[in-house]
Amino acid sequence: MSKKYQQLAQEIVAQLGGKENITEAYHCQTRLRFKLADGSKLNQEKLEALDGVAKYIDNAGVHQVVIGTHVKEVFEEVEPLVDVNKASKDGNNNQGDQEKKSPVTAVIDFVSGVFQPVIPALSGAGMVKAVLALLVVFKVVTTDSQTYYMLNLFADGVFFFLPMILAFTVAQKLKSNPILAVSVAAMMMHPNWGALVTAGEPVQFFGVLPFTLATYTGSVIPILLIVFCQSYIEKFLGKVIPKSVELVFVPMLTFLIMGTLAFSILGPIGSILGGYLATFFTFLSVNASWVPAVLIGGLLPVMVMFGLHNGVAPLGVMQMAELGYDSIFGPGALVSNIAQATASAVVALRTKDKKLKQVAISGSITAYMGITEPTLYGVNSPKKYPLVAAMIGGASGGLYAGLTNTHRFATGSSGLPAVLLYIGDDTMRFFWNIIIALIISAAVTAVLTYVLSFKFEKEATELNEVASFSGIDAAPTIDSSNGLSESVVSAAEIGEIKVENSRMSSPIPGTVIPLSEVKDEAFASEALGKGFAIEPSEGKVFAPFDGQVAALFPTKHAIGLVSETGVELLIHVGLNTVELNGTYFDALVETGARVTKGQLLLTFDIEKIQAAGYSTQVPVVVTNTANYQTIEAIVQGPIQNNQAVLAING
Repeated sequence: MSKKYQQLAQEIVAQLGGKENITEAYHCQTRLRFKLADGSKLNQEKLEALDGVAKYIDNAGVHQVVIGTHVKEVFEEVEPLVDVNKASKDGNNNQGDQEKKSPVTAVIDFVSGVFQPVIPALSGAGMVKAVLALLVVFKVVTTDSQTYYMLNLFADGVFFFLPMILAFTVAQKLKSNPILAVSVAAMMMHPNWGALVTAGEPVQFFGVLPFTLATYTGSVIPILLIVFCQSYIEKFLGKVIPKSVELVFVPMLTFLIMGTLAFSILGPIGSILGGYLATFFTFLSVNASWVPAVLIGGLLPVMVMFGLHNGVAPLGVMQMAELGYDSIFGPGALVSNIAQATASAVVALRTKDKKLKQVAISGSITAYMGITEPTLYGVNSPKKYPLVAAMIGGASGGLYAGLTNTHRFATGSSGLPAVLLYIGDDTMRFFWNIIIALIISAAVTAVLTYVLSFKFEKEATELNEVASFSGIDAAPTIDSSNGLSESVVSAAEIGEIKVENSRMSSPIPGTVIPLSEVKDEAFASEALGKGFAIEPSEGKVFAPFDGQVAALFPTKHAIGLVSETGVELLIHVGLNTVELNGTYFDALVETGARVTKGQLLLTFDIEKIQAAGYSTQVPVVVTNTANYQTIEAIVQGPIQNNQAVLAING
């Protein structure tokens, strides 16, 4: 157990409402997963602010804390702090306290809870099949050898006895006895039943009730129906049978009732539904093979963010159980993950943010191995443009995979090692097709991410420069290649900073609007500071106070001022107007110049800027907002440049 994450574990539990509020705790490859008695006790803001937490997600009633690939070590510290078996011990006593779920949420939660624990076994078996396929391709073993026979047995065991494994997870999810559920599944897997099915002679239970001859090995839907029904019968028997004889009669009656229902009604219904499902999968493969791969390839990141992938991924398992291969989920998931990894790699190449570069590099490596959450929540989603590029690239690769009817012959992780899962049917065709699909996905993503980075990384650099201007503890010298003029003056250079109550005049005539109405998230969210915005009626920027020019952007679209009392102000003319490279702007002052209230600083051509397709909204923000108690716009609507607009209270 690593004490490295002990403090993080304690803080996570505290922000989830404490030990008493946690009814279930477990983890997957990248996330801690919790179920809470009262979701209102969770403090999402503080939880996401923890160093070591990448993201919080409420997914179908399961509270997910995205950690990364070291989630197992963090869970080792969380486990002693909570009673992970609380839900099982309490039975249904706390169900009334659980958060209410919509029908869709409940279904996704059920499917996720049933199939998620099975994935490691399916992945392991899938990779064994991949290794076996390679051994055959390179003629290390032959298909008629005992070695081939035994290795195939190693892999097929999971799929053959899948109903028993699912019986266990379904029973756990429904809070019934998993051993009894597995026992009922074992009846259906018994070799004697297989012999009756092979013989093909009608089976009459007590000479009256017909048992439909159907094979249940490797099936999925029959056992889901059976254990779902069994959970209610088992609970009913537990209520009506005296506790003194419960140990004997509940299991006995469960076996008799469920055995009869399984072979006569529920099993056959499940087989029929499975047949329809197989027909549907076959129809897709023949008539619209490109649809699933394109949808999964393009939309998987969004599905992951909303937890919808947990409801779709099992379709691949079901298709494999029915047809022996998966073309529904596997190909699309693989090209999508490689697209995300590539987008993150390009961001690492293009960004100038050293911390983001490190996150992007490590996230890209894990994404290439099939684990995308670190890069999805740490890089692609926050920056947006790599996410869009990855979705387009994933859809492009998925289109090729779908049109060539590419499918995998075993389930496993959706990273580069998974390409081995596409070797089967004594052919390498599907293997080469998935390689081509991955190349398409990576190439399209890389080109789009690179092209978009020229726009969005430039904007990010500009915002970083604004942030550097806002620091009042130093007067840094910033190279002009970074987008600022050669020197930047801070408030500390002007003299002693005086924090006092004051009112500031508007620097531009026009109409005052709240920052929240600015069509740029960085300003609208007040991430750069509090203030206001102006829809200008005249293309002139005046000094709103006596002070000094602290920063003048070479593109002349933005100017930073510092007042004699220490107020640091950014006036940003237009949105994305940095792209105009100074066209339609004229600066009448230079960095370091002293200015007096009412002095004309900049001019700009409103009509031409708008004609070029840019918004002329002018955000005006106090970038050292943290130094003041309150900053509040006192005017809304029309205003003149000499009229008081902002109250600043120290």
